[in-house]
Amino acid sequence: MTEGTLRRTLPPALDEFLIEGPCRLHGKVAISGAKNAALPALAASLLTGETVTLANVPAVADIRTMGKLLAGMGVSVDRHPDGTVVLCASELSSTEASYDLVRTMRAAILVLGPLLTRFGEAWVSLPGGCAIGVRPVDLHLKAFEAMGARIAVEKGYIHAHISRVGPQAGRLKGATIAFPMPTVTGTENVMLAAVLARGITRIENAAREPEVEDLARLLTSMGASVEGAGSSTITIEGVESLCGTAEAHGIIPDRIEAGTYLAAAALTGGDVTALDARPEHLAAFLNALAETGASVTSTSEGVRVQGAEKPRAHDIVTAPHPGFPTDLQAQFMALSTQAEGTSRIVETIFENRYLHAIELARLGADITIDGATAIVRGPRRLEGAPVTASDLRASAALVLAGLRAEGETRVRRIYHLDRGYSGMAEKLNGLGARVKRVAG
Repeated sequence: MTEGTLRRTLPPALDEFLIEGPCRLHGKVAISGAKNAALPALAASLLTGETVTLANVPAVADIRTMGKLLAGMGVSVDRHPDGTVVLCASELSSTEASYDLVRTMRAAILVLGPLLTRFGEAWVSLPGGCAIGVRPVDLHLKAFEAMGARIAVEKGYIHAHISRVGPQAGRLKGATIAFPMPTVTGTENVMLAAVLARGITRIENAAREPEVEDLARLLTSMGASVEGAGSSTITIEGVESLCGTAEAHGIIPDRIEAGTYLAAAALTGGDVTALDARPEHLAAFLNALAETGASVTSTSEGVRVQGAEKPRAHDIVTAPHPGFPTDLQAQFMALSTQAEGTSRIVETIFENRYLHAIELARLGADITIDGATAIVRGPRRLEGAPVTASDLRASAALVLAGLRAEGETRVRRIYHLDRGYSGMAEKLNGLGARVKRVAG
């Protein structure tokens, strides 16, 4: 995948969605591979000089950005139309992750662990991403220091290296890493570093998300020793080297994409089956949908949701997995605008993740923000209007609200959507929506 090819595949930044509502969604929708599982899997290719093959990699902007970042370091990145990506980091030309790419995607910090543990040094720009509050990387850096790395922040870059002197020269050492709070990227970064460290690394208060389990599955297939992924304690015994993948590693289905379309079914009073969705990855969210009166069914094809004619209000509190996912909070807020009664939504993960509430109010929603709590009174009649997305999941909430609103809703800055949803307009239209992508 050349830099020129990557540039041509990136969507125009000013595109907008025009949504003609209201509608009821009906049918089946294919769920793509999980962006948040594919990103650490792509970073894992840096751990070996052999070929790593990934399947079911979603065609979204964040994946293209990570591919461009790896290609810029000298990794061979070959993407196929069927979602297979073949990578080989046998001849790296650089251990630097530049600001121009890292600033657009926080997950780029995941190259730090692999670069440091395999090559002994890394320069990684401080990351950017969605405008949903401060998401510091200090937990990553403290963990690497505990493993013997030397860390400095210089001119907006993290410079990490391993001492070339002493008994641990050139290798990270195993350590006990006790996170004060679960952190998904922090857990994944330490896992990626620990697999080639000398000795045993123990991660306490580890993130339990399905994406962490998927990374462990990939690393194990490459020859790593990882135990406990999916629990709060992960134990990793470092090995001398890793191999490539004997078979393609299939990325798990995207639980957040699935949840978004299922929320849309509940919001519009529709009937949608999210193909290949795994109910065990969405238990807290599906329970909340059921509390609103929706019918939730696990089938051989995936998960089916039939929306209630008159949804009931329901309170949620976001929490690390297996709690209610923060990445589905905005979509549930859109649903709550149509629920009978008052819903209270408490956001415990990010301190600035209610920017979509202002835009939902432009459509007619009645939402009051009190610190970490959003109070949503419903049902309210929504009317189409121009709205502006502030981040990836806020974009999805505005699209969902537009499906219920009367008249035309124009959602601006949908480049946020392109970061995490593959072909959203086409998928929604396949369910009976009327969504058109236009140049802004």
